[in-house]
Amino acid sequence: MQLSKIVHFHKTIGDKTRIRIIYLLKSGPLHGQAIAGKLGLKPPTISHHLAKLKEIDVVTQRRDKNTIYFYLNEEKLKRMAEAITKIGGINLDNELIVSEEEKAKVIQNFIDSTGRLKTIPAQRKKKNILLEYMVRGLEQGKQYKEEEINEHILRYHEDYATIRREFVMTQFMYRQDGVYELNPKEMWPV
Repeated sequence: MQLSKIVHFHKTIGDKTRIRIIYLLKSGPLHGQAIAGKLGLKPPTISHHLAKLKEIDVVTQRRDKNTIYFYLNEEKLKRMAEAITKIGGINLDNELIVSEEEKAKVIQNFIDSTGRLKTIPAQRKKKNILLEYMVRGLEQGKQYKEEEINEHILRYHEDYATIRREFVMTQFMYRQDGVYELNPKEMWPV
């Protein structure tokens, strides 16, 4: 994730009404009218703020018959909020710290003698270690077309679409308009 993405996140979150919406959604999903009533604001104002929060993927929505409910994406909120501490080299979440020995063991168990991935593990921690292994050959600061990323992934696994999606979802890479770029290593989940 580029620094500009972190800045955009914090600018979007840096609004009293949006923080109050996040606080309300921590208790569970609500529809727009309920949020407006609880905050004493008009529905169009709430719609505007919810659109901004959806833009940074902190809020998602689901339709139930004629009502749209808004949900807090707590995992994304936490990851983005912590990203700024990782840039400074500080990692406050000890669960994310993985030793080099542990990484080597996972790689040994899931990578065959030709360097290809045997299977994609279900456990997130192991999957992240293997994703890190697969992005090693990519250059920091270089922009890649989707076809280039696909070719790179095919060296490791035939399901390039899944792996490519995982690169983005786990913050190893940033994607915009079909162009991929590695995020700073401090933002990687391992």
